[in-house]
Amino acid sequence: MNSTTQHNMQDHSSHTAELIEDHSQHSGMDLSMHNMDHSVHQGHDIPKAEMSHEDHSTHAGHGTDHSGHEGMFRVRFWWSLLLSIPVLLYSEMIQMWLGFTPSAFPFSEWIPFVFSVVIFAYGGLPFLNMAVPELKDRKPGMMTLISLAISVAFIYSVAAQFINLGEGFFWELVTLIDIMLLGHWLEMRSVRQASGALNELAKLMPDTAERIHHGDTTETVSVSALKHGDLLLVRPGASVPADGEVMDGHSDVNEAMITGESKPVHKMNGMKVIAGTINGDGSLRVKVTATGDETALAGIMRLVEQAQGSKSKTQVLADKAAGWLFYIALAAALVTGVAWTIADTFNIEVLNRVVTVLVIACPHALGLAVPLVVAITTAMGAKNGILVRDRLALEAAREIDVVIFDKTGTLTKGQFGVVDMATADGWDSDRALALASALEADSEHLIAQAIRRFARDRKLVIPPISRFSALKGRGVQADFDNQTYYVGGPRLLEMLSLTPTSNLASFTESANNNSQTVVYLTTNEEIISAISIADVIRPESKQAINELHNMGIEVAMLTGDSQAVAKAVANQLGIQRVFAEVLPEHKDQKVSELQKLGKRVAMVGDGVNDAPALTRANVGIAIGGGTDVAIESAGLILVNSNPLDVVKIFKLSRASYGKMIQNLWWAAGYNIIAIPLAAGVLANWGILLSPAVGAVLMSISTIVVAINAQLLRRAAL
Repeated sequence: MNSTTQHNMQDHSSHTAELIEDHSQHSGMDLSMHNMDHSVHQGHDIPKAEMSHEDHSTHAGHGTDHSGHEGMFRVRFWWSLLLSIPVLLYSEMIQMWLGFTPSAFPFSEWIPFVFSVVIFAYGGLPFLNMAVPELKDRKPGMMTLISLAISVAFIYSVAAQFINLGEGFFWELVTLIDIMLLGHWLEMRSVRQASGALNELAKLMPDTAERIHHGDTTETVSVSALKHGDLLLVRPGASVPADGEVMDGHSDVNEAMITGESKPVHKMNGMKVIAGTINGDGSLRVKVTATGDETALAGIMRLVEQAQGSKSKTQVLADKAAGWLFYIALAAALVTGVAWTIADTFNIEVLNRVVTVLVIACPHALGLAVPLVVAITTAMGAKNGILVRDRLALEAAREIDVVIFDKTGTLTKGQFGVVDMATADGWDSDRALALASALEADSEHLIAQAIRRFARDRKLVIPPISRFSALKGRGVQADFDNQTYYVGGPRLLEMLSLTPTSNLASFTESANNNSQTVVYLTTNEEIISAISIADVIRPESKQAINELHNMGIEVAMLTGDSQAVAKAVANQLGIQRVFAEVLPEHKDQKVSELQKLGKRVAMVGDGVNDAPALTRANVGIAIGGGTDVAIESAGLILVNSNPLDVVKIFKLSRASYGKMIQNLWWAAGYNIIAIPLAAGVLANWGILLSPAVGAVLMSISTIVVAINAQLLRRAAL
């Protein structure tokens, strides 16, 4: 991993907005509610610099406004239900069932007809309108089926009213429309609630910021007025108004809403902060580096929308199933009409059977089965630090056999760190470490930085030193408490003619076997402490690999490091398959080798060198702290750079796919029994389904699908 990437690893979120800018400019969520070109879009506006969070929640898609769609169905349902009461009260069938007779008055026999006409024109009109695009595109689907069912019922009933064909089925018509409206209202509300994560993300952005000018003077300005380079005051408990760099102060910042990591992240001078995150108890002065749609939060929203809009293989299957059901419904209706006509005559009972078949076969719930799961899945992913750039990648993750991790910056932190230390008798480890840190205070060497960082993490008090000087190629020396001390490697020991003994000797041997660098704190006469330095393994890596093994997924490691270094890391993590000393241009070949063995491979990487391998893999997973090219090459992005999030990907993929399949069966499978019953195959045994009962069964299927999809939220990741 190059030095630029090493620097980037210091803050995993600093480049998120830039990394996802190019590929997400035209995102939008096509929920594909039905098998038709009419689609309910929730084209969620991406936060712009000139928008407040109230503006963010505005739905502005290419099609019908999603929230308006929901409201329209809700209002029409209640009005249609109210108008249906007189139809039911003055229908002979209902009167016979309930054993009552309502008051009669002149023209009371026209009540069912008049109110049914109003309900058909008011409540049935949305379905007729939405069927027009299907017919124009010669792609009949769910809306066409509904429109056909209610139109046939309406036309026959009107004819019966005037031509005396017998009793029409006005009550079946109005209850069918009522139930269809109710089902659509519940469906739209479920999708809106599932997609609410976008609105919640938008609300994280504050509307105002405190800008510092003329020393410590502050002014409250709109977030839309912020520019690059502005210096902001972020008070304790306040939301960070823009992406930026801490110039002064220190505080623990809650980034859970962006990264999924619940533990607050300590921020100090030079570290990055993300817009929308919550400041802790400290006060921060932050220089603005990104505003509006350049921020990480805006980028995350774009990716969530893009993923919700992308079609998966399961969605394609749902579309095909809806098309098949359309033709099955027409064929079943035709056979039903012919068979009943031959058996008896063409009458209202025949039409009743035909309409019932058409109603029961409507793939209403099928249009909800997959899109609702997609919306919930991508929202869950975002909350857990997983950004889904490509739905197909998340779906394919459930079939992965092998995960290849790039070592540096993925399983390790990509920076030198203190692995362990040992001290001579009579020396405390904290005292020795503080003294070594003091000697390395002015050095910019990576090993010196590692020692200082380790001492800082342990919150040690660094003693004052004097007469510091560098020993070229050997280390450093300085005086403390009238004694000269040294820090350096083996060449320093050669110069001082010192040799590790006792526990320091065994410590050195063990570190060398693990390909770790050892530096020593000494005096002219003795070795005080030995400190092992290496590319630090992330604390989560071991657990992540164990969990992947428990899921039946093999883990491999890919690195350009030597065999000795690679083996040392692999042994610590329990990785059996290791590809070491691999040149950058050959990394994708290792992916191909596994694929030729019949393996389905996921690649996890962060650098430019990993881009070809990420593209070659069946699933590419980019560490969010990595480079632009790596993220462009990956279908899934880990914002938090946490290997454990790779495990979450596979758990989410399996849970999501399971819910999709369950929903497809709930949405369409019941037709295996319902269509024959609707056609009247058990009529001789007195089992007949009316259009209204058919509509009830269909709507129940829709509600079950919606509830089942919501249960996905309980999946443990």
